[in-house]
Amino acid sequence: MIRSYFKIAWRNLLRHKAYSAINIAGLAVGIAACLLIFIVVQYELSYDQFQKNYSRIYRIVTHTKTSDGGEQYNPGIPTPAVDALKTDFPQFEKIAAINSTYGSQVTVLGDNPNSDVATSKKFIEDNNIVFAQPEYFDIFDAKWLAGNAQVLSDPTSIVLDKTSASKYFGDWKNATGKFLKLDNTVLLKVNGIIDDIPKNSDFPIKGFISYETFKRYGERYGYSKEWGSLSSNHQVYVLLPQHVNVATIKSQLKTFTTKHFNPNARNKTEEILQPLNEMHFDYRYGTLGDHSSSKTILWTLSLIGILIIIMASINFINLSTAQAVGRSKEVGIRKVMGSSRGQLIGQVIGETFLLVLLSIVLAIIIAKVSIPYLSNVASVPKDISLLSTGSVLFLLVILIVVTLLSGTYPAMIMSGFQPVLAIKSKISSANIGGLSLRRVLVVTQFAISQILIIGTIVAISQMNFVRNADLGFNKEAILILPSYSDSANLARMKPLKDQLLQNPGIVSVSFASDEASSDNNWASNFAFDHKDDEDFPTFFKYGDEDYIKTFGLQVIAGKAYSPSDTIREVMVNETLMKKVGVTDPQKMIGKQLRIGSGHWLPIVGVVKDFKTNSLREEIKPLTITSARNNYFTLAVKLRTNNIASTTAQVQKLWERTYPEYAFTSHFTDETIERFYRQETQLSLLYKIFAGIAIFISCLGLYGLVSYMAVQKTKEVGIRKVLGASVGSIVVMFSKEFTLLISIAFIIAVPVAWYFMNGWLQNFVYRIHIGVGVFILAIVSSLIIAWITVGYRAVRAALANPVKSLRTE
Repeated sequence: MIRSYFKIAWRNLLRHKAYSAINIAGLAVGIAACLLIFIVVQYELSYDQFQKNYSRIYRIVTHTKTSDGGEQYNPGIPTPAVDALKTDFPQFEKIAAINSTYGSQVTVLGDNPNSDVATSKKFIEDNNIVFAQPEYFDIFDAKWLAGNAQVLSDPTSIVLDKTSASKYFGDWKNATGKFLKLDNTVLLKVNGIIDDIPKNSDFPIKGFISYETFKRYGERYGYSKEWGSLSSNHQVYVLLPQHVNVATIKSQLKTFTTKHFNPNARNKTEEILQPLNEMHFDYRYGTLGDHSSSKTILWTLSLIGILIIIMASINFINLSTAQAVGRSKEVGIRKVMGSSRGQLIGQVIGETFLLVLLSIVLAIIIAKVSIPYLSNVASVPKDISLLSTGSVLFLLVILIVVTLLSGTYPAMIMSGFQPVLAIKSKISSANIGGLSLRRVLVVTQFAISQILIIGTIVAISQMNFVRNADLGFNKEAILILPSYSDSANLARMKPLKDQLLQNPGIVSVSFASDEASSDNNWASNFAFDHKDDEDFPTFFKYGDEDYIKTFGLQVIAGKAYSPSDTIREVMVNETLMKKVGVTDPQKMIGKQLRIGSGHWLPIVGVVKDFKTNSLREEIKPLTITSARNNYFTLAVKLRTNNIASTTAQVQKLWERTYPEYAFTSHFTDETIERFYRQETQLSLLYKIFAGIAIFISCLGLYGLVSYMAVQKTKEVGIRKVLGASVGSIVVMFSKEFTLLISIAFIIAVPVAWYFMNGWLQNFVYRIHIGVGVFILAIVSSLIIAWITVGYRAVRAALANPVKSLRTE
């Protein structure tokens, strides 16, 4: 019997090629999109779940409530807290501290620790090198290929992962016992090799240096014995015992904070336990990985995938119930011959199963072709697996669910035909109870499409606003290079700058701590006008006397500070000025400001507010001053007529100045673009899914109009004989769908506004969702629908009426 079902299903599929193609195409595209979404969501949710102690690993982070009501989130804790935690929390099974290094240079010395640094191979590592205590490997899993965790007790030791060891020495098996130098200062010996850490980890660490080395070179890498010194680079992880009461530990941490931090301070600091399973999804504290994810976005993507599958299923239901009239005689004859209702239902479900199975096969092919491009719209590796155990199970669920979702209603309709009416062809689309449902389903399809269209318009508009927003400075053609402020390199700064300024392709040059807009949040307490410390911190930008000119900052009062190697004069921004109660910029000139417990410094200028961070954040109170020891970048403003050639000349001069360092560079506009990588990806995803939704809707609409054209062949012929124009016939086909799309729009508007307005709240600076967004959405939907309906309607209207009436 089952064999018979599939044989008949195959014949029906071939007999109705056009409708079968529409159904298979819609389902295949929908399932392919859903499969890719599943792969992305599964990958993001899998972060670090391979750790055997996954549920017992916690990070201790710092949360501060400022006296003005603000909140600060820092993933680090003060370095003295490590020993204090070991003393105060003996119940911790393991505790380990790490300290990240950013932009460190690794120089490969090989067998000879005295090799010439200038001629040795050099590599720039972003945040992949950390100082770590041996206990780190008691908390986190690692497969040791050579050595063990105890080698990190040696201050000169470094442990490399397999890929890095091969990169540095050709073959990881030859790496043990070889020498490296970190930042041309720290001599290290390779004493251990571990297997590569999986890509779905927030700990993509390539090298582990002994934590004792961090203590030895404390000043360079931020080691401090002060409880008031806090860096996001210095993080602590703990392994809790099984079945421990986490609430009790959290309560004890509050006591710990009160004991070691000043309880009378204006800003209230609190140490908090953050579980490993929340790290990847909490952007406030960040991770060592290249991105944090958002569960809200993941659930939104999942919902979009479900909606797309529903839309594809709606196509099937609409076309199947429409075709049911044409199969009424077949159903009537089967019932007369003794077929039960259950057998008829089984036949329709079997046909649906075959069609969905073919769609899944095609969907896998589409997904296979698409997966190399998936990394452009999501933070997944390019070699991510398509058919894993999880995705195969997902496709099996899709096969069952879509078969039942798409086949159940048509099966119930067709199996319910009365044999007498069916054989006499008395069954019509108006009396099988499917007309109203089909209208509801068409409205549902276009409501989903318009929600995605509105979402796409809002996302694109916001990202265009971000890219074109007035940042308060000139970001164009500013080349950023590394600079070195240690005693050995300070003497090279001025000669390098003088030589650069001789190049006619260069406008200006400035040594600085960082760019005008960056993720730097260097801050300190301060006092203004010989009063007590303010109840909010000031943030810093350090730069030489050409910093203002290079980044095009606007001075609204006073002047730029005079050339100096140390802090002697300062400038402030409008935000700081207003927060200290001054409204007139001219009145700030001559006032004094004290940083920390230092001496009083004259304020010589006020700059117009500019965006120091991303547009998600408010502008911070800022102090700009000179301090040559804090110059870690070199900003070079280029003329735009020959950027490539000038950049090459800059690189050549830089490499001649710093032969012992590896060259690396980027432009300021690239830094700003990186701020919004996740939003840019989401905007692109909206475009893709809106396009898929429109494609599926149009397929279904075309199928329904095609069916209507066949059903109304005689009516169209009579209308034409009686003098109806082509336009009036097209309107006859189009008016009902226009009404349904308008109803869908009314449903879509509040839903889309709710979700997209919530998304925009992530930005301090954002667009307003105006009426124009909704007008554009409904107009585009109507145009797409009219084109889809109009094409098929015009074909029907242009048919020869004589032939139409004869065939009827």
